[in-house]
Amino acid sequence: MRWLVIGLLLALPGSAAAETLTGVASVVDGDTVKIHGERVRLHGIDAPESAQQCRQKGRHWPCGRRAAFALADRIGRRPVRCDGRERDRYGRLVAVCYQGGTDLNAWMVREGWALAYRRYSREYVTEEREARKSRSGVWRGEFTTPWDWRAQRRGRRRQGIQDLDCSDFSSWSQAQRFYRANQPGDPHRLDGDGDGEACEGLR
Repeated sequence: MRWLVIGLLLALPGSAAAETLTGVASVVDGDTVKIHGERVRLHGIDAPESAQQCRQKGRHWPCGRRAAFALADRIGRRPVRCDGRERDRYGRLVAVCYQGGTDLNAWMVREGWALAYRRYSREYVTEEREARKSRSGVWRGEFTTPWDWRAQRRGRRRQGIQDLDCSDFSSWSQAQRFYRANQPGDPHRLDGDGDGEACEGLR
């Protein structure tokens, strides 16, 4: 009897694996969308964080924001369907999301705006290899993987260090003033090419 009850509970609709959300999606960041007020984390991929900067030819550029913009442009206002796999520790639905016949998770990795999140899945490794070969998205230059970037931020916070990056400034001149005020050295790593100018991507 006990096994019958467990089986019936597992078969009930609404379990994370059976959840499907469909509707117009708003983009939170490069691997998270919101549908009907519920956050959905795209399964198997990890995109640069919103505040994250990448480098190309010695210049910083806001790859985190660009990843979110790329996903938003791809989705537009057309309906998206997200098929749930599970819920993560934050209560978000972890899902593969589709628009028409396009797997959006795979699209983000193939376009170079997200990486295959091997810690949880190897489903999008092939797409990552394609993006790397074509130097698409973040692969056009140098970058820190999103998971390492988050770990570095957490480490600096534990040490009580204020950790700013170029996305925290509204203009190049503001970033440059802050950079000069914190001389000598560059504790916030704002001058990627060592030429004495901070956050040149904001120019």
